[in-house]
Amino acid sequence: MSTDLSALAPRDKAQILAQALPYIRKFHGKTMVIKYGGNAMTDPALQAAFAEDVVLLKLVGINPVVVHGGGPQIETALKRLGKEGKFIQGMRVTDAETMEVVEWVLGGEVQQDIVGLINQAGGKAVGLTGRDGGLIHARKLKMLDQKDPSVEHDVGQVGDIEQIDPSVVKALQDDQFIPVVSPIGYGAQNESYNINADVVAAKLATVLQAEKLLMLTNIPGVLDKQSQLLPELTPRRIDELVADGTISGGMLPKIAGALDAAKSGVNAVHIIDGRVPHALLLEVLGNEPFGTMIRSH
Repeated sequence: MSTDLSALAPRDKAQILAQALPYIRKFHGKTMVIKYGGNAMTDPALQAAFAEDVVLLKLVGINPVVVHGGGPQIETALKRLGKEGKFIQGMRVTDAETMEVVEWVLGGEVQQDIVGLINQAGGKAVGLTGRDGGLIHARKLKMLDQKDPSVEHDVGQVGDIEQIDPSVVKALQDDQFIPVVSPIGYGAQNESYNINADVVAAKLATVLQAEKLLMLTNIPGVLDKQSQLLPELTPRRIDELVADGTISGGMLPKIAGALDAAKSGVNAVHIIDGRVPHALLLEVLGNEPFGTMIRSH
């Protein structure tokens, strides 16, 4: 799929813009939380398209807030140090040394790359971690075994969100900035916690009363056992898919967070394919169903 609009006839361009107008009107002044991850974060052409989309949304009066992951980048950094990543039920086990790596990879390298890309595309992005403005208060995650809830796994400095104070995000939004949030939280003793980025995005969308939560992934959306796209999911269907193993691993926290946000008043939660150039614009400003929509009932 080409992303070059210059090849289009003026009439076609005008038609595209006219089709986007009702959506621009509908979402003007609304907040959208975007979970940025997967190929969209590592492929240079997709990175550039993502940054352009975020800037365009801001320019037409929508307030995007970006929450990013960084699993592959953390893995690369750990390998350089000779450390092997370990996961339990889709969550990274985070000892003190791994936490240091997580902080400098997410809060430094990855966050600043995204800020740079958005600024290069003409936006004004500002990077935040959970420490900034007391954004994300966290405590140690108690992870119970899925099969035997009497067993608790110690996953180290992995955090559970206690509270999000969105005032720093709101202040930046009101001032024409685009917040870029790293999923790192802080505890009562100022200790750092690695938090699943999907969970942070979902909770932030809830607290900001976002119009939409958009989660970019490396798949077209949620797929059934036959690899067919499921255009929408209800809580009951999600339970069935978890029970039969269709939803597992890293998809578990993503779906749990999405469902939580949908039940907490976020109007629309979509899991979309970040490998499609300009996936964000296609979802927000288009009328074609795209990815999987999570419903609250």
